[in-house]
Amino acid sequence: MGWMKDETGLEKNAANFVPLTPLSHLRRAARLFPDDEALVYKSFRKTYTEYYERCTRLASALTKLGVEPGDVVATLLPNIPAHAEAHFGVPACGAVLNAINTRLESDTVSYIFGHGEAKIALIDSALIPVALEAIEKMDGPGPKIIEVPDPVAGIPASGDHMTYDDLLATGEPTFDWVMPQDEWESLALNYTSGTTGRPKGVVYHHRGAYLMTMGTAVSWPIPRGAKYLTIVPLFHCNNWNHTWAAPMVGGTVICCRDITAKNIYDAIADEGVTHFGAAPIVLNTIVNSKPADRREFDHIVEVFTAGAPPPAATLAAIEPLGFNVTQVYGLTETYGHVTECVWQNRWNDEPDEERYAIKARTGVLMPMMEDITAMEAESMSQIPMDGTTQGEIMIRGNSVMKGYLKNPEATGESFRGGYFHSGDIALQHPDGYLRIADRAKDIIISGGENISSIEVEGVLMKHPAVLLCAVVAKPDEKWGEVPCAFVEVKEDATVTEEDLIAFTRERLAGFKTPKKVIFRELPKTSTGKIQKFELRQALKEGLAE
Repeated sequence: MGWMKDETGLEKNAANFVPLTPLSHLRRAARLFPDDEALVYKSFRKTYTEYYERCTRLASALTKLGVEPGDVVATLLPNIPAHAEAHFGVPACGAVLNAINTRLESDTVSYIFGHGEAKIALIDSALIPVALEAIEKMDGPGPKIIEVPDPVAGIPASGDHMTYDDLLATGEPTFDWVMPQDEWESLALNYTSGTTGRPKGVVYHHRGAYLMTMGTAVSWPIPRGAKYLTIVPLFHCNNWNHTWAAPMVGGTVICCRDITAKNIYDAIADEGVTHFGAAPIVLNTIVNSKPADRREFDHIVEVFTAGAPPPAATLAAIEPLGFNVTQVYGLTETYGHVTECVWQNRWNDEPDEERYAIKARTGVLMPMMEDITAMEAESMSQIPMDGTTQGEIMIRGNSVMKGYLKNPEATGESFRGGYFHSGDIALQHPDGYLRIADRAKDIIISGGENISSIEVEGVLMKHPAVLLCAVVAKPDEKWGEVPCAFVEVKEDATVTEEDLIAFTRERLAGFKTPKKVIFRELPKTSTGKIQKFELRQALKEGLAE
C-alpha cells in the first residue's frame, strides 16, 4: 500500500523519526524563550529557564525516591505552580501522571490510589486530611505523600510530611529527561467523573497529547506570548492539554486557585490574560458578577467553553463584555476538546439571535481528528443531516485514549465498530455541524416523544430572573416521564413557578414545557457541570424540594 517499488535505505532512524511528546515543547521553550515568563501565580514568577530547571529537579527527585518508568505519580492539587510543573516533571522521569479531582471524597480517592497503583502523591496542604483518610481505607501501604503548601493562598505546611520544595532541593538540575521510546507509551491517567459506579481510568499516550496541543494552537489560535489563565482544573483532561501547549508559543501559564469573577477580572487586568478555557457556568459567573468585582481591560479575551452547551443567552450577554467565545466539545476519553464551532463568514450578517444560536452549536472536528459525526449506534450508519434526526456522536482520531485501565470489556465496548462511542446524542445540520441534543441518559421520553433537556434549559436561561437551571425527567403515571426544572434565581430577582412555566410555554411545544419547577441550589461537579443524576435521585426519593 503506497510504498515505492524500491525503498532500500529509506527506513526510520533517529534523524528522521522522533516519538511525539508534549515534553518536547518545554525543552524547546527553555532554549528559545529563556527569559520569558513561563509560570505565574501572583508573587510566584518563573522564567522558562527556571520552569525547566524546576521540572528537571522534580523528575530527578522522583527517580531518587524509586519512581521508575511506567510507575504512577498522583496529584491532589488545585491550579497552582507545582501542578503545572508535575505535568512536565512526572513524565520527564518516565512516570505516568494521575491528576485526581480535588473535590472527591476520601472513598473515591482511595479507590483511585489503589486502582492506579500510585507510588507517590503530591498533595495540597488543605487536602492532606482527605489523602490520609483515603490511604487508611486502602488494603496496601498506599502512596508516599509529598506535601505542597501554598504560601500565596496563606496555606502553610502541616509539618508532618516532606514538602514539595524540600523534594525539589534533592533533585539534580542536570538530570537527563527520560523521553518516550515509543509515542504510544502512557503519559497520563485520568479518572472519569463516574456518574454511575466506580470511575474508569482513562489512559493517554504521548502522541495524542502532542497532537492535541498542535490542533489547539491552530484552532484557537494561540499567538506568540499568549497569556493563558488556568480556569479548567489541571485534573480535568490535564487542563484540556493547554498547560502542555503554552511553551510551544512561549506563552505564560497564569495559575488561578479559586475561580471567582473577581479573580478572573484581576488576572485579565493585572496580568493581561488573553486566553482561557471554562465551563458555561464560569461564563455565567462573569455575566452576573457585581460591578465592584469587574475591571476595565482594552483587549478581547479568547475563550474556549465546553462541559455543556452554552445557552445562547449566556453567549449574547458575555461577548459585549470583551470575551470572544468559541464552543468546543470533547470528553475525558478524548484528551479534552475535539470539536469546535468553526465560524463561517456567511453567518456574519445574521441577526444576533441567529448568530448566538449558531455559536451554541457543538461544531465540527478539530484538525488533529480524523472523523467526528453522528451515527445510529447499533448499525453504525450515518444519520441524515437534516437538523432533526438524532444519533450518537462517534469519534475517530489521534486524540482518543488508549483505553480504560484494567478494563478490556469497557474498552472494547467503547471502540466498537472502529469509532469511540461518546454516549452523547446529537443532531447534524446539512453543513455537517453537530449540535448536542443531550447525554443519552439525560433525554426525557414523554408519551413516546423525545425531549432534549438542553433545549428546555436554553429557553429558561433567557428568563431575566434565572441564574442557573437544570431540567431532568420526573416519573409520571400518565406520560412515563415529564420535564421537571430545578432553578437557581439571581440574587435580587423574584419569580414564581407559574411565571416560568408560562414563559417556556410561549416558546416551546406544550409537551416540552416543565410540569414542575423547584427552586434550590444545584449540585455541581468540580468543573461546574450540574450533577443531574443527583437531582433525578432526589425526585425519586421525594427529597427534591
